[in-house]
Amino acid sequence: MRAGYFLFFGVVAMGLTFLPASAQPKEPWPPKLAPVPAMPTQTTRTGKHINRVIDMWVKGQPVYYTTAEGVESSGYEAGKKMAATKADYISYAMESAPLDFRGLAEFMRGLTDAGPTRSGHRTPAVIVELPIPGTVEAVRANAWMFQQALAAGAHGIILDNAEDPEAVKLMIESVRYPFAPAIKGLRQGWRGNGSQNYASKIWGVSAQEYMRIAEPWPINPDGELIFGVKIENPRADAKVDQILAVPGITFVEHGPGDNSFYMVGRPGSYEGNREDRPAMKAIEAKVFAVAKQNKLHFIHGCTEDTVEDMIKQGVMICTGGDTPAAEKGRAFSKRTDPW
Repeated sequence: MRAGYFLFFGVVAMGLTFLPASAQPKEPWPPKLAPVPAMPTQTTRTGKHINRVIDMWVKGQPVYYTTAEGVESSGYEAGKKMAATKADYISYAMESAPLDFRGLAEFMRGLTDAGPTRSGHRTPAVIVELPIPGTVEAVRANAWMFQQALAAGAHGIILDNAEDPEAVKLMIESVRYPFAPAIKGLRQGWRGNGSQNYASKIWGVSAQEYMRIAEPWPINPDGELIFGVKIENPRADAKVDQILAVPGITFVEHGPGDNSFYMVGRPGSYEGNREDRPAMKAIEAKVFAVAKQNKLHFIHGCTEDTVEDMIKQGVMICTGGDTPAAEKGRAFSKRTDPW
């Protein structure tokens, strides 16, 4: 009986092998790829963006962020609590805190369930910071982390220690779908199917619409994602011109904490403010200048004493989203949107 089965399947296999030429596939191998659409020249959106930060920047307004970091800032209840923040975005820090994507997904669900914000957005924007050094090898091996963060419903990523322009390109490529519009200087995206399912629910759109708008803004005018880099070590400092010219990034930070480890030394081994040192001032000035050249938004610490001056200089992202410094800054820039 077993021999009969083997004989039967053998005959079937031989028949499939020797199909006549007329019945064989005519598509060349490998098959041709679907055409990549052209980038839209203007947004099709009406009404508010999903990403609150974009709405503020379109109006020329600086934005203010707060930070969620550590186990106590992870999960559903933490998200519900932070939904009431006055900040435009939440920096969800997993560079030095535990890497917990389930906690992030639950945090996003908590934000959604406790929303919307007073500004009428479903949630504050959430920008995720991950423990991936900005080298080619590290980004290529760990791009799955970018994809996991976005699949949880986040609105953007910041790449720490971004020291190689090719690594930054890999980040942007990894978070774009293969059918996304072509961007000069970037290869085809490779974000995978399934990543739209949970994220679209967090954003409150269909899965199909999510895949259309889960794109870097403003290079795609319909995009709702923003991506940034930190220039925070000597290798990054040396390549800042090339790094900040990579298409798809929107904002940059000069990373005074990490950079000072190289330029000033161990905290406690010197006197005075690290950022007053000539080397630190030179790095900040260089990064800020290159950011302006590339029309990128610059992150800087802001206090009640400095926020107005920072805005005058062109800083568009300030710390302290829930502090009096932010309230003073909003008043100074005549912001009318609620927070």
